[in-house]
Amino acid sequence: MFRKLLSTGAMVFAITGMALNAQAQTVKLAVTDLVGLEELQREFGPFKAELERTSGLSIDFLPVTSRTAALEALRFKKVDFVLAGPAEYVVMHKRANATVVAGLYRPNYYSMIVVKADSPLFSLQELKGKRVGMGPVGSTSRQLGPMQLFADANVDPRKDISVTNTNLRLAWEGLKRDDLSAVGMGRSDYENFIGQEPEDQRNAFRTLARGGDLPSDLLMAGEHVPAETVASLRKAIVENSATLISSISQGPEQVKRYQGMRFLTAIADKDYNAVRSMYRTAGYPEFSDFIGE
Repeated sequence: MFRKLLSTGAMVFAITGMALNAQAQTVKLAVTDLVGLEELQREFGPFKAELERTSGLSIDFLPVTSRTAALEALRFKKVDFVLAGPAEYVVMHKRANATVVAGLYRPNYYSMIVVKADSPLFSLQELKGKRVGMGPVGSTSRQLGPMQLFADANVDPRKDISVTNTNLRLAWEGLKRDDLSAVGMGRSDYENFIGQEPEDQRNAFRTLARGGDLPSDLLMAGEHVPAETVASLRKAIVENSATLISSISQGPEQVKRYQGMRFLTAIADKDYNAVRSMYRTAGYPEFSDFIGE
């Protein structure tokens, strides 16, 4: 009888242990540039489902209202993994000691300065004293990258030009009306805008300057996430990259920017020094705060 009780107790203990272990495999994921659970499900639901299938983890979305909210959630262990852009990485690496799981390399991900084809301007220096539109403050390709293009051309973007930060669609329309002399944006933005123009107007714009390819977006893990969990997730991504890429790049417009992407695991912190230069150009040399928040 005693032996039977021991056996039964061992079985209960084992089942309880399995339940606890299964519970420990539930992790939370945030995406820095999306607000609201509905938007997260619509944009990244297929990717989450495929990542769950291939990794064996149970993943819950955690909506965040800002990049700062995502950082604080990571620091205080409210979220385990964050998908973020290069500008977010610089701050999260410093303040949350976040670990890179994998990079999401996007080919031809760069910033550019666009003018109308009939513009008399042919250099960034000629934009001194002019109004230039850019995207939201803190965006890597839509604001920081364009500012760095001016700085590299010896034009101080904080003093030598008048920058209007706005929704890029509004900036694009402002360029067409000649309210703005130029607009700084990402290549995917430009392709999107050109694609929506009447066919006979798609040659009405030209690129005044473009930067080199920007560093990859990143899937990052909080400092509290066990190393074996990070390694397991990275392994699942490497071994199932084709299906994961398919799931992330076939979604709505927001995630179509990942078409043609590939996962990278050989990511070095120095790869993001170019972004740190952008922070310095924008007047944030400490890399401790998100610009605009």
